[in-house]
Amino acid sequence: MPESGQSEQGHISQAAPVSASPPAPMSASLPAQTTAPAVAARRAGLLVTLVLGGLTALPPLSMDMYLPALPAVTDSLHAPAATVQLTLTACLLGMALGQLVVGPMSDKWGRRRPLLAGMAVYAVATVLCALAPTAELLIAFRLLQGLAGAAGIVIARAVVRDLYDGVEMARFFSTLMLVSGVAPIVAPLIGGQVLRITDWRGIFVVLAAVGVLLTAVVLKWLHETLPPQRRHGGGVGEALRTMRGLLADRVFTGYTLTGGFAFAALFAYISASPFVVQEIYGASPQTFSLLFGLNSVGLITVGQINGKLLVGRVSLDKALGIGLSVIALAAAALLLMTSGVFGRVGLVPVAAGLFVLMSAMGLAMPNTNALALLRTPHAAGSASALIGTTSFLIGAIASPLVGIAGEATAVPMAVVQLTCALASVGCFLGLCRPWQRRDEAV
Repeated sequence: MPESGQSEQGHISQAAPVSASPPAPMSASLPAQTTAPAVAARRAGLLVTLVLGGLTALPPLSMDMYLPALPAVTDSLHAPAATVQLTLTACLLGMALGQLVVGPMSDKWGRRRPLLAGMAVYAVATVLCALAPTAELLIAFRLLQGLAGAAGIVIARAVVRDLYDGVEMARFFSTLMLVSGVAPIVAPLIGGQVLRITDWRGIFVVLAAVGVLLTAVVLKWLHETLPPQRRHGGGVGEALRTMRGLLADRVFTGYTLTGGFAFAALFAYISASPFVVQEIYGASPQTFSLLFGLNSVGLITVGQINGKLLVGRVSLDKALGIGLSVIALAAAALLLMTSGVFGRVGLVPVAAGLFVLMSAMGLAMPNTNALALLRTPHAAGSASALIGTTSFLIGAIASPLVGIAGEATAVPMAVVQLTCALASVGCFLGLCRPWQRRDEAV
């Protein structure tokens, strides 16, 4: 594939900016291949947004409801903190690998069937997590939970690509962040309250019920968005060739890695913050939940500023560059604070630094997804799988590193965040090279 400009398969569509708030199913420009089923689904507007928001909310629900219980799990299963953190890593790894399977499956068989199968398995795996007698079995069941839960993530992005294009797709991703972003706010709060009336196993019971509910919602309300004439009939070999072709596009790979490293900085916070806030700074599970929710509010707010005010007025690359710069600066400030450069720093300054870092993700996450998927209208499922797998694999590698120095210091968290932020900036500048593609700006 060519490194820049338009290719036969990886062109970028020039959608005219519109003023309506996303989603705007009646005014958004349709992709050239959009057919009657896709038009009908888009006319569902708000309903489609809510369903896709619920599917993309599943990963933060699976992760964040469980966060306040991490110290309790270490006591209950008599396992060290590093081992219990592997339950997060296992779920993340499962979501990464599962997307590589489900994405091409959805390009071949459509979006609904793989999604329904994945959601059903997710519910069963979550029940097994609630029954796990040892940390090792909990890790195994969390891996299965992640493998199945990957269906919701990858297919939700593919459905967005089926229905939207250009600026409208970027706006829809920002709106989707508003819906799915409620999950990180309420999930730790729910988890903290569940811990008041039961133990950590009750959290998985609640998650299993959510999985069953989402399965029923998809079955009833999410229409098929990929008609038979647009599906790929090949098997594993064709899927691998498609992915190899996508990765040969330097710009697509650049945006994929940029988003992956930014996500790793986010996941370093997710993985380490329960121990940093509760063990190092002595906060209660409820206080931790409130701080986590506040950070999620920042992410959602900036995401809505991106979708409603910036997209269509500022190029996606410029908005992304601003977000990455703020993430890197916030990570550097956190490293200075946690390493003692400013002396003994309390919870409030550290929480403020984390708030800025999390808020800037509202510029980075929707824009990297949109910019990468704009190049891949011919293989949205496979492209979505590569984007998601890259993010989750890098996040899975970063996760155990935050606890490498034990539970007494937050320095490893800050080091991992800064390293990932700088790597993200490096990929954006070195591979995406937006200044060379001004004619493609959206």
